[in-house]
Amino acid sequence: MQSIADVRAACAALPHSQETFPFGPTTLVFKVAGKMYALTDIHADPVTVSVKVRPERGDELRAAHDAITPGYHLNKRHWITVTLDGRVPGDLVRELLAGSHALVVAGLTRAQRAELGR
Repeated sequence: MQSIADVRAACAALPHSQETFPFGPTTLVFKVAGKMYALTDIHADPVTVSVKVRPERGDELRAAHDAITPGYHLNKRHWITVTLDGRVPGDLVRELLAGSHALVVAGLTRAQRAELGR
């Protein structure tokens, strides 16, 4: 996984995922129920994607992968930024995207989850 198309495909496979550009024409934000779970700059080279993680998981990932850093312009405790240049396996990136999506869904109210059919 090394391109914006790869990120878009992985996010499109997640239930109720939406693509938005709330921060301008180059920052692609993926949301579920109106809440952000991933973002990327569509012109970055190399491509990076920021995702939400549990703080202890973020610490573990940053220690294990030099291509994973604290979230760029985000809460460094809850977000990581992954550089998609081949150093982080695609399966792990897809797992991180799905995990971020799941964290956001888990944080929704019962009514919001019911609207999603969960």
